[in-house]
Amino acid sequence: MNHINTQEEANRKAKPVAPKVKELIERTKSVILATVDAEGVPNSSYAPFVKVNNTLYILVSFMAKHTKNLADGRKTSVMFIEDESATKQIYARERLTIEAEASQVERDSETWNTVVTQLKETHGKVVDVIAEMQDFILIALQPVKGSYVNGFGSAYFVDENLEILEHRNDVNHQSK
Repeated sequence: MNHINTQEEANRKAKPVAPKVKELIERTKSVILATVDAEGVPNSSYAPFVKVNNTLYILVSFMAKHTKNLADGRKTSVMFIEDESATKQIYARERLTIEAEASQVERDSETWNTVVTQLKETHGKVVDVIAEMQDFILIALQPVKGSYVNGFGSAYFVDENLEILEHRNDVNHQSK
């Protein structure tokens, strides 16, 4: 049996696992951020978040590179990923990656006050301190589309509502 046949057999045996997008988001306290600056230089970071309706919110400081990138309205990608210590297979960690549109929330607006209260309930009293610092701004991350993976042969397209659109079964793995 050659390697290609073995890979094809593995692809046939791989069964999609029921998607649990909302559960992954609920288990996660911070998101991984991927942003780019005006010159196209990438930056990765993370930020604690809360989800209100279908929007993710992060309270971030201008001392971080990603904050300027987000405040300038550049494209961003946000990732939720299963903790390494909880995974059974490091190559198949559960993850949700979404493209999002970033916008700044006006300080002391109704949205600001609601979200900061939720951030405090989720992440503790430290939010009271950092929300008062003028270099911290509140960013809304509105999902556009994404992908969700929860195992080998179990990948899905996700829409702007973080709902599963379809199984990505039309793309087969290739090997040499």
